[in-house]
Amino acid sequence: MSSASLASSPVQAASQQFEVRPFAANVGAEIVGLDLSRPLNDADFARVHRAHLDYHVVVFRDQQITPQQQIDFSRRFGVLQIHVLKQFLLANHPEILIVSNIVENGQPLGLGDAGKYWHSDLSYKELPSLGSMLYAQELPSEGGDTLFANMHLAWDTLPEHLRKAVEGRSAVHSYTSRYRDGHNAQNWRPTLTPEQLAQVVVVSHPIVRTHPENGRKALFVSEGFTTHIVGLPEDESQQILNELYAHSVRPEGVYRHKWAHNDMVFWDNRSLIHLAGGTSDHLRRRLHRTTIQGDAPF
Repeated sequence: MSSASLASSPVQAASQQFEVRPFAANVGAEIVGLDLSRPLNDADFARVHRAHLDYHVVVFRDQQITPQQQIDFSRRFGVLQIHVLKQFLLANHPEILIVSNIVENGQPLGLGDAGKYWHSDLSYKELPSLGSMLYAQELPSEGGDTLFANMHLAWDTLPEHLRKAVEGRSAVHSYTSRYRDGHNAQNWRPTLTPEQLAQVVVVSHPIVRTHPENGRKALFVSEGFTTHIVGLPEDESQQILNELYAHSVRPEGVYRHKWAHNDMVFWDNRSLIHLAGGTSDHLRRRLHRTTIQGDAPF
């Protein structure tokens, strides 16, 4: 049973009136009328949890919450993970990673190239992320979208020859895989210390994982962190991965989120991969991310 299903608010607050409105895409819904600055009672929390499982990414509109309130709400779903780049953690709130392209006094304020490639957060850990919450602090006047791709749909519609090629196989995930190919050209990601490298040793996970809560199968590879398929020659491995990547992000399975002020977006890293649409360097963008630990993929 998931930690979310066991979570309980210490205070049984009054019920809130809110709506869950599914998007037209094959993924995503918005939650309107819910105030996350107030404690959620168990029934309201259960509705939010159900929406997250059903739609894989939910958008909480018009939130005005403190960093501690974001942390407290995130913790109701499980243990929070601390990002390896500690220089980009919010002061006095290390559970929050600053995602930002802002540079002050010659130093980046946060992780500026987060999401440059399709990925599932922390898939390079033995216990990858259950989900992530990203809360808008400062938004550009244009650009800055985030795209989400439904990996359940990707598996359900996978051609038979690819199913046979990947069933029962594992792939290796590495946090530093893109450091080697110019990913770090703008110096957004500082060189890792030996202590940091010890936190991101490579891991292997099943290419097809079973969601621990909804029981559905999903592809679990991404161009951002997956390096190769275990036990296959390099060229064959890369060919299969390229086909999986292309299939995973077909338009019918993708939701593009256009950020609005005070949005908080909560997505399921067991069901989705996501991509940052990009922001012009001269336009400021800052968001706060909490990341919830999940289970070992199976």
